[in-house]
Amino acid sequence: MAPKDPARDTSAGPAPAAAPPRDFLDASSDAAAIVSGEGVVLGWTRGAEVLLGRPASEMVGAPAARVVAMSRDPARVAGVVERCRAGMGWNGVITLRRSDGRAVDVDLRVSASFRVGDDECFLLSGRERRPQWTVGQTVLDGFLTRSPIGMAVLDLELRYLWLNDTLERFGGIPREQRLGRRLSELLPGLQATTIESLMRKVLETGVPVTDYEYLGWSWADPHRQRAYSTSFFPLLDAADTTTGVCYMVQDVTERWTARRLLMLVNEAGTCIGTSLDVLGTAQELADFAVPRFADFVVVDLLEPVLSTEGHGAWLTDAGPAPVRPLLRRAGMSSVREGCPEAVAQVGETAGFLPPPHGLNLLVEGEPILLPVLDPSDDLWAAAEPERAERIRRFGLHSLISVPMRARNTALGVTTFIRSLNPISFQPDDVLLARELVARAALCVDNARRYTREHTAAITLQRSLLPQALTGGTALEVASAYLPADPSGGVGGDWFDVIPLSGARVGLVVGDVVGHGITAAATMGRLRTAVQTLADMELPPDELLAHLDDLVLRLSGEKTDDEAAQRSSASFLGATCLYAVYDPVTARCTMARAGHPPPIVVAPDGHVSFPEPPAGPPLGLGGMAFEATEIELAENSVLGLYTDGIVEGADGDMERGMSRLGDLLSRSDADLAALCTSAVEQLVPVPQPDDIALLLARTHRLGADQVASWDVPLDPSAVAEIRSRATRQVAAWGLGDDLAMTTELVVSELVTNAIRYAEPPIRLRLIRDAHLTCEVADASSTAPRLRHARSTDEGGRGLFLVAQLTERWGARYTADGKIIWAEQEIPAPAS
Repeated sequence: MAPKDPARDTSAGPAPAAAPPRDFLDASSDAAAIVSGEGVVLGWTRGAEVLLGRPASEMVGAPAARVVAMSRDPARVAGVVERCRAGMGWNGVITLRRSDGRAVDVDLRVSASFRVGDDECFLLSGRERRPQWTVGQTVLDGFLTRSPIGMAVLDLELRYLWLNDTLERFGGIPREQRLGRRLSELLPGLQATTIESLMRKVLETGVPVTDYEYLGWSWADPHRQRAYSTSFFPLLDAADTTTGVCYMVQDVTERWTARRLLMLVNEAGTCIGTSLDVLGTAQELADFAVPRFADFVVVDLLEPVLSTEGHGAWLTDAGPAPVRPLLRRAGMSSVREGCPEAVAQVGETAGFLPPPHGLNLLVEGEPILLPVLDPSDDLWAAAEPERAERIRRFGLHSLISVPMRARNTALGVTTFIRSLNPISFQPDDVLLARELVARAALCVDNARRYTREHTAAITLQRSLLPQALTGGTALEVASAYLPADPSGGVGGDWFDVIPLSGARVGLVVGDVVGHGITAAATMGRLRTAVQTLADMELPPDELLAHLDDLVLRLSGEKTDDEAAQRSSASFLGATCLYAVYDPVTARCTMARAGHPPPIVVAPDGHVSFPEPPAGPPLGLGGMAFEATEIELAENSVLGLYTDGIVEGADGDMERGMSRLGDLLSRSDADLAALCTSAVEQLVPVPQPDDIALLLARTHRLGADQVASWDVPLDPSAVAEIRSRATRQVAAWGLGDDLAMTTELVVSELVTNAIRYAEPPIRLRLIRDAHLTCEVADASSTAPRLRHARSTDEGGRGLFLVAQLTERWGARYTADGKIIWAEQEIPAPAS
């Protein structure tokens, strides 16, 4: 038989409210028993023993009704049994009796019936029902009056009916003055009007308003704003009629301050450090803090921070500098126009540290908070008399000074001051000031490092570019160079004019891939290599081939320094154009490696772009370079340039080349002015890439400046050739000494050519800035300078030539080679 006499049956309706279980899903400690259909206990768990104090040996086989402490109700029991046999189960509250006679209320659950063999069984489980807590009037009164949340009840006219102590403390208005009056009467202002409109909305709609935040003030502390969170809900009587409104207020000033701090710091991240400029960043910090945080802000930086030389600042772990460094005003801002509070202007020496603090504040000091500035203090009067006078005049009443430090480096100090804002700085404000200065300090340090590195790169690049260009009498040259915009960094553009033998001149322009010091240093290495290869008299195509091998080696260099390795990995190659102009023949031989073609402006203004085979950029390897030779009329302008000058804002190089041609078509203009004007008009604003432009106006040596003779392959002809050369030098009026040296040089070179070379042999004298003697032959074997012993009968010819001339050398031509020697022509006596 099923359990007898349950007090309440929940099968027909919900059970009465019960105290929540300790863990609703945890049944491990429940009392459980198995009861047969006749009401006999078949199983009794440890939990049941603990709950009722009856062991299993006593209960198993006994009727379950023995432990029921309620009056019997057979009809209700039959209903429960029928429900469980239908497979639905039952739960409710019954009273059981423990072995000690004490009654205990139990939440009982009866499972659907099941069979064990031929017997019908029910599983019963339950746990003790704990008594519910009832709120006494004294407890309720204490909760309402002493709650940390302010509470008030208002009638339908929004007049105060009741409020607790906390709300009275928030507002600073006694309870007696509030009761019967409205909020707008007590605290007139925008917030009171807004709050009353929200309460009217709650009365009209019946919809609560939760967590409405606003800034307000209290009569208890009228000079300091507080943040409050308010919720409103209607009050209903038993007939669901609205009788008033209740509102609850919580002081959330700390939460609001933290959120404001986070918002300001995030906003500062978008406003401070927008450029890599030290002074600009300092001014951005001052502008951001006024008037959001302070009425007057000054940013004073150590003078080395503003310098592009040296390390730029103190290291904070190195201790104070032995010599007191200067603090210079880098930025300031004020709510008053013109910053009349300032003693020092931007760029002037500042040196302000709040007395009695010294330089240690910059290195190891914490932020300084002076809630109240007292200019009559003896320290201020003695140490800062002028500033003390400004404090009195403009009513500066509160100060925070924060050292600026970043990456173990002292940078300066930022001072925040209030005057028009009557609220003094508090300890919470120091946290915001520290965060703002820390963010700005990183930006200042980044700008300082970038400025120093950028200046070093520009200095390196300018030192590696030619300081003065000369084309001798063969060319009139002019150049223009603009470094890249600071946002892009220094590039690797370069140009050069290289004097060669035979009055020839080499012209070169190149562009290294990348920016910064690495590109500038690579440019210097390539320029040096070009000068060396040009001095070896290599033709343009061979010179580029050797330069290509050099770039391949530079790209393949490895380093143990990972940072340097990453830097070198960005170097992929370079472009270059090399041309050699010969004023004797007025012909120009050129070759290029991935570089834009040169521009030629004829004397009549006609513009052309001769296009030698482009060739691959330097650094790719495995491909040949080809040279092209063109003839240039006298007074033609030959222009070599990098791609930055013709790319323009639209990136259309063909259009840029056309514009360059139009600007250079005035070939009769002064070459230097023409070069400067072209760059200014083509690049009127800063550009992301370097710009190099090299212009050369060609000249041709006259027939009276060149003399040449064919040399027979006969040793006896040497005397005649030597005599002709001597007479020519005398005819040019170059003096007996030069004629004697020329006679010896011609004798040695021509004799060697007849003895060792192959015909045809030709002697040529060129009178230019130097007197050049050239002997050409069809042999490809170059002579070798020997140092003959005292017993040798020969081998001293080239040694004498080298001793008597300024320089000598050999260059190969399509038909053989040329041995040349140059002598300096003395300046005419004044």
